[in-house]
Amino acid sequence: MIKTIKDLENYIEEWGFLPFFAGRIPGFSVEELAHPDIWWGTGDFRVWDWKGPAIQELKCGYGKFFEKKAGFVSREWFPDFANYRRDGYDYEGLVDDELANYGDRRLYQLVAENEPVLSKDLKHMGNYKKGGNKGFDTVITRLQMQTFVLVNDFKYNTDRYGREYGWGVAEYATPEWLFGEEEFRGLTYCREPEESFERIFAHLRSLFPGADEAALRKVIG
Repeated sequence: MIKTIKDLENYIEEWGFLPFFAGRIPGFSVEELAHPDIWWGTGDFRVWDWKGPAIQELKCGYGKFFEKKAGFVSREWFPDFANYRRDGYDYEGLVDDELANYGDRRLYQLVAENEPVLSKDLKHMGNYKKGGNKGFDTVITRLQMQTFVLVNDFKYNTDRYGREYGWGVAEYATPEWLFGEEEFRGLTYCREPEESFERIFAHLRSLFPGADEAALRKVIG
């Protein structure tokens, strides 16, 4: 079971894909692998607070990638994952072919121009408030599912003594920013999207040979 942040990082690196919450494939989530003490724990002994450090240590992808729920994708596997989810497009190509709506383009541009950027700052810049623009959560989730945006880190509010409190605030960026644009594009668009799918499917099948094929396909997206 996952008992330490190192255990969590080892699963991310070894499996390549690790949803945070339980889903269609039994045993394939942080929730199911985590020892109860660190799932329900407090302070530094909570797996919830290890997400940001794990992202920074491994430079892996984290976001709402799995049926609109959060999870990790390793640096090794993220290019194939993005290639398939994006269907071979970069965002400029998506816009050129009129496959991205105005709201998505607007929020993506705010991320790309200010990355890394906190969710609360994105909402302010994009006027996502009462009487202003609506649908922030829907759009930012869709951009993550498409792998055009991911969570770069989580930042905590601090009290006057410098002590962190509350839940971490998501800090967003593009994969191109996190991994380095030249390297990421070179690794992502070097094969056909369907080939990337087959590579991921074969890998997950090797990890979970008894899993239902439809469940594997749903995880990949």
